[in-house]
Amino acid sequence: MNAFYAGMAEIFEIAETDITPDLDLASHTWDSLAIVSTIALIDECFNQLVGGKALAECATIADIEALIRIDAAKVA
Repeated sequence: MNAFYAGMAEIFEIAETDITPDLDLASHTWDSLAIVSTIALIDECFNQLVGGKALAECATIADIEALIRIDAAKVA
């Protein structure tokens, strides 16, 4: 998760230590560019593709992590 958290910190332009599972995405720049960047980050870190619509519905980092696990389960 370290690479993922570092990437999310870069997307939001905040310190990596500020990225926690309960981070509220709406309180940062959670727009279409951030979503597309997060899709690329997830692909890079986890070799997984997630849908933009499902990602846009995420409210916290924990929601994104759950989405990654759910998508991984679909592949398995």
